[in-house]
Amino acid sequence: MKNPNLLKNLHGQRTRPIPIWIMRQAGRYLPEYQSVRGKTDFLSLCKTPELAAEVTIQPVDILGVDAAILFSDILIPLEPMGISLAFKEGEGPVLSPPVRASNDIKALRVHDSKETCQFVSETIKILRDELSEKAPLIGFSGAPFTLATYMIEGGSSRNFLFTKKMLFESPTLFNSLMKKISDVVIDYLNMQIEAGVEAVQLFDTWAGILSLKDYRDHVFPHVERIVEALSAHQRPIIYFAFNGGHLFDVIKHLKVNCMGVDWRTPLSIANELLGGNKVLQGNLDPLSLFMPEEKLKDRVKDIIEEGSHAQAHIFNLGHGVLPQTPPDKVKMLVDIVHELTG
Repeated sequence: MKNPNLLKNLHGQRTRPIPIWIMRQAGRYLPEYQSVRGKTDFLSLCKTPELAAEVTIQPVDILGVDAAILFSDILIPLEPMGISLAFKEGEGPVLSPPVRASNDIKALRVHDSKETCQFVSETIKILRDELSEKAPLIGFSGAPFTLATYMIEGGSSRNFLFTKKMLFESPTLFNSLMKKISDVVIDYLNMQIEAGVEAVQLFDTWAGILSLKDYRDHVFPHVERIVEALSAHQRPIIYFAFNGGHLFDVIKHLKVNCMGVDWRTPLSIANELLGGNKVLQGNLDPLSLFMPEEKLKDRVKDIIEEGSHAQAHIFNLGHGVLPQTPPDKVKMLVDIVHELTG
């Protein structure tokens, strides 16, 4: 029988043990992933349903996590908008041409994900069968602001010069880009839900670079529109604004089931700031996995205690697991959470 704990907690029903899944749980730290990845490049792996499904399932079988998350990348829906996407070793994603002017935004296509990202729905359909007796499947997308930063900067950035320059100098132009991306995200997540995912997460990796005012004025309305558009499906929605504790006073108004919290804010404090009526997900520092077992167990106990103040708690890292992390330490974390709350 499929493990029901994640979905129960997402609906506010506490379970024992509490569920745990891990951001980037399918990835470079696993030898089994490396074996599959050695057959192809990263983007091709994302676009080959059989291989993407295989690496999605690996952490469920190897680690015993309580949910699978679709193996893909947040930038996948941008390519059909008219953006060239490549992943270069040591550089990360490279998007070209950068989107910085009115004509650039007008040229972007709002596409039908069922046609342009069919490989994603095919992966989900494979997983729906393969995971039927194992674990629920989480789908995901990047949130519009995070996707916009990659499009405007042309890749990763340290200071987000061009993104903030557009936002401050040409807020109407910035808003038009955010609206177009939001339309794509809504369609992309609708496609995933219709294909069979049982929950979705919006990753707002770079929301934390903004002030509360700028987030409230230029980003929150678009996230809110996405959440409202998805609500008809009645699938649980998780929103994760990395480094976003200062944004909680606005984020708390989102009508989502669950809020992801990074390690900077204790869950007990996050619960208060978010209004005390949300399921919380998190929030172990990924580098804590290098602690000795007893110290790691103590840290996990603290987080479980802090999470007990929330409506319900899903254990996770406060960001993705790092490639240098020993797989046995990740398995140890899963076992500790299950042991302490079983």
